[in-house]
Amino acid sequence: MIDISISKVSKSFGFGNILDNISFDINSGEIISIVGENGSGKSTLLKLIAREENPSSGVVSIRKGASIGYLGQIVDLDICDKVKDILYRSVNDIFEIEEKLKKYEEKMLGASDKELDIIIKKYSELQEKYINLGGYEISEKIGKIVNGFKIGHLLGKNYNHLSGGEKRIVLFASLMINNPDILLLDEPTNHLDIDTLEWLEKYLKNYKGTIVIVSHDRYFLDNISKKIILLENGNIEIFYTNYSGFLEENEKRILNEFKEYKDQQKEIKAMKESIRKLREFGSLGNDERFFKRAKSIEKRLEKMDKLSRPKEKSIIPLSFSTGSRSGREVLTIKKLDVSFGDNIIFNHAGMNVYYQDRVCLIGKNGSGKSTLIKKIILGDSNIVLGTNIKIGYIPQEIIFSKDESVYDLARRYFKGEESHLRSALYKFMFVGENIFKKISKLSGGEKVRLKLFCLMQDEVNFLILDEPTNHIDIATREILEDTLNEYKGTILFVSHDRYFINKVATKVIAIDDKKLYEYIGNYDDYKNCINKKK
Repeated sequence: MIDISISKVSKSFGFGNILDNISFDINSGEIISIVGENGSGKSTLLKLIAREENPSSGVVSIRKGASIGYLGQIVDLDICDKVKDILYRSVNDIFEIEEKLKKYEEKMLGASDKELDIIIKKYSELQEKYINLGGYEISEKIGKIVNGFKIGHLLGKNYNHLSGGEKRIVLFASLMINNPDILLLDEPTNHLDIDTLEWLEKYLKNYKGTIVIVSHDRYFLDNISKKIILLENGNIEIFYTNYSGFLEENEKRILNEFKEYKDQQKEIKAMKESIRKLREFGSLGNDERFFKRAKSIEKRLEKMDKLSRPKEKSIIPLSFSTGSRSGREVLTIKKLDVSFGDNIIFNHAGMNVYYQDRVCLIGKNGSGKSTLIKKIILGDSNIVLGTNIKIGYIPQEIIFSKDESVYDLARRYFKGEESHLRSALYKFMFVGENIFKKISKLSGGEKVRLKLFCLMQDEVNFLILDEPTNHIDIATREILEDTLNEYKGTILFVSHDRYFINKVATKVIAIDDKKLYEYIGNYDDYKNCINKKK
């Protein structure tokens, strides 16, 4: 059964088609991931399916009677209700029936035989409706979702008093309780810690409905989806695999397209050379037959369906100059105690970081990851930095002191010749007019790249990164991964991005029960070790 049908759909915002005559179907129960570069139309496609946008041409069809739940990237709602009321809103009719059933049960106690027959009949009819709506399972279901999203402590709070991340999680939980036939999720993993991500993956795998996802979380896409739709240059390619399989198949596709393109270019070149020679022979011999043959080849050339040159992946060879190296012991923490009032964060916690370690610090939201990072930066008495340490720090929210242009900031940091500055910025994908862009207008990924540029000029030998992949697309994440793997210094980073952790980390330090526990290897190595202990 087809739940969603996209037929010859185009979408333009006045500057060319972001989607160009695309067609595909999504069947009931499928879990689809939409991938592509920023600006390729992923969120636009979700909005078209959700009826938030209308196509410029073509038809978006939804199965008759199918309900849709849409989680957008941006939360901009003014709701005065308490969180509990928002979560229960979609199932209020079930709770109303439940109250009526209780009242009928009370009436049964003192009813005569004649009255009892009437009450039982009404009770049975209402109970059947209650069963069909999933009434007996709803409390357990709500409990699972509230616990899974870890929002039990928010139930009594006013929605408008929550942070942006909390608001989005509440709306996501409400959507899941509502249980629509079609789930449209735009960046569903934002603001979720690793435990919650793993719970969500299991929940969505067992979801009785169709799911369409846009996400930069590659580990999540690997675990959740068996079908990938690539949006590229307004067109689509469909891959029946997970994200890692898509990378391999797409690489083969691009190589094949390059071969076909090069073969066609050779053919075109040969045909043009034949046309030239035939005309030359015709002119020398004054023979019309050569001109006719040349014209025939020319017509074939004009009718040829010419292939566009496939887009090559940009490879930017970034490299850190770390200056002088640090000593072997980079960071030592012993008997660290941290508390806020009665809330104990760390109790006699300890850890060691050595030269060229790439350490990922993981833990639940609120476990103290960012607190520990700030303690290191500020220099807590129980934290000892080794000799010759120069720290470079990228916080979760990157703030620059002045709202100047990219070029003006870069010029203040750059130690080379003025004539080389543009080339240096080019390596960080600041090209053309983009170098004169105001810092306040930069995207999250652009800010990360600019901060990296500044740190490179400072020749830091100990990089500390707090959620560096937040708000950046997959292409920028890949550049960051390659850069960090080439870096010759020491790295300590906080991340919920399991794919990123696997690519970068050589050691995982987990915060658990107010202590710090060390595991050698990447995220998968850490999980294997944890699972063996269970």
